[in-house]
Amino acid sequence: MSQVFILQNQDGYFLSKQKEWVDGRDASVLYRSPHRDEALNQMVEVNSKDYTQRISIVDCQLSEKRHPILDPDSLPEPKIELPEEQIEAQSGAPEEGEESNAENNADEMASNDQ
Repeated sequence: MSQVFILQNQDGYFLSKQKEWVDGRDASVLYRSPHRDEALNQMVEVNSKDYTQRISIVDCQLSEKRHPILDPDSLPEPKIELPEEQIEAQSGAPEEGEESNAENNADEMASNDQ
């Protein structure tokens, strides 16, 4: 088995080949480098775009399929992508065809003034 270096942020997510933070459950998409200095350069590049990230270099072994082997207990909670309808419902935004309470109140006040 060979050793590779991957990048992990302060929330436990790993950098993917597409330079996005993923939970690491699909190890085939993770950024990896056989050289620590290349991983360090990548870490500096990513950190320069988002200085709030606290990134560390993690060394790990490769599986037979040449994917990083990660401890399942150390993986973060998976990111949950909500459908747009649920996001709007949670934010309290009115759906199409519905008026907000503020608009209804403004209409009532305008009609009362007349």
